[in-house]
Amino acid sequence: MTERPFNLVFVFADQWRAQATGYAGDPNAATPNLDAFAALSLSFTNAVSGCPVCSPYRASLMTGVYPNRHRMMVNDQCLHRLYKGPFLADCLREAGYRTAYIGKWHLDGNGRNAFVPPDRRLGFDWWKGFECSHDYQSSFYYFGDDPKPHRWAGYDADAQTDEACRFLREETGPTPFALFLSWGPPHDPFDTAPASFAARFDPRTIRLPPNVPEAAADRARREMAGYYAHGSALDAAFGRLLDTLSATGRERDTIVVFTSDHGDMLGSQGHFRKQRPWAESVRVPFLVRHPEGAGPGVDPSPIDAPDLMPTLLALCGAPIPAGLHGRDFSGTIRAGAPSGIEDTLLALYLPFHQWRYDNGGREYRGLHTRRYSYVRSLAGPWLLYDNGNDPWQQRNLVDVPAHAARVAELDARLAARLREVGDDFADGREILRREQYPLTPAGDIAILPSHRS
Repeated sequence: MTERPFNLVFVFADQWRAQATGYAGDPNAATPNLDAFAALSLSFTNAVSGCPVCSPYRASLMTGVYPNRHRMMVNDQCLHRLYKGPFLADCLREAGYRTAYIGKWHLDGNGRNAFVPPDRRLGFDWWKGFECSHDYQSSFYYFGDDPKPHRWAGYDADAQTDEACRFLREETGPTPFALFLSWGPPHDPFDTAPASFAARFDPRTIRLPPNVPEAAADRARREMAGYYAHGSALDAAFGRLLDTLSATGRERDTIVVFTSDHGDMLGSQGHFRKQRPWAESVRVPFLVRHPEGAGPGVDPSPIDAPDLMPTLLALCGAPIPAGLHGRDFSGTIRAGAPSGIEDTLLALYLPFHQWRYDNGGREYRGLHTRRYSYVRSLAGPWLLYDNGNDPWQQRNLVDVPAHAARVAELDARLAARLREVGDDFADGREILRREQYPLTPAGDIAILPSHRS
């Protein structure tokens, strides 16, 4: 056993769905470094982003609770104002860790280009980050306490990874560290990947999943080509990060996690982007390499963003605060112990931005189990898929008489889980009334203007 707590490197992309890797069987993906990493890691094959949109996921990662409690149910709000903690990085600091954050934050809500002051970084004491940008070839960051913006050189995910590698070489010592690296891609726009990677993917050769209807096929191929180009560029960056861990000897005492904040429909079911309850939006990669863990393999336990705070704290030997919604999976990662966990919640609390009431968006709650996905809207049961027999979710069983008992059983389990976490499944307009989120004149969630120093 190591004489000190393990270090942690936590890498997460934006909008990278679980299906889009070579190790997951995607014929379009070129991800050799992730594939090799997966072969040495524990892969949670039912990992989800239970509220599949940026800020709610990130807030649940940092708090260990569902959005109905931390109140970041939409993007572009200030978590520090909405919720008083405890926060993941604060807990790691109290346990003796040096905490570092590089890349996209999207938890401050005071303008996407604005400086995030140290008291709103939720316990991260080393900082080279920014609120939110998807201008990958020309984006800015803030370093430490300096409110002056600085420009990332070139493709920002490359520059961010280079900085993470420099941090590992030059900024680490006897004190255990927790380094979070947050990439903006493969989130759209899809035409901004480095040219050398973009050239590898021709829309005409993209192989579509069987659940992309013909009406969405042309757009899906165009977008997928750019999406996979971003993913391949990130894969190369991840490989450099792993090489640096090896060269510095840190791989022997560092837990490495790779995941994403949500997926992208990319034409499946005729939909694009996130927030939707289908697998391409909800399911995310989740790989953990532990130097003294149970070893490589797969685990079917459903794991979600609120579970990450208690799991990471336990893996780092830090106390887990009372009252979290999340479940601790550290025993599964360290020793291969069965988690016993059979389901996790799905939710969209309020349709907004890319999926609004006026373009088909709706509130929903659901359960993702080891085999089934069940979702209800305010109108009643909406979706039931047997993912074991129908992985592309092409047959909705919710109104099939032979599955009525399954619907009733899952609906009762869902109701019990919602009571457990204090979620009253309110109409989104009621949530707007309660929370008073700033709105645009058209009634959508506002993105506040930025004021750079």
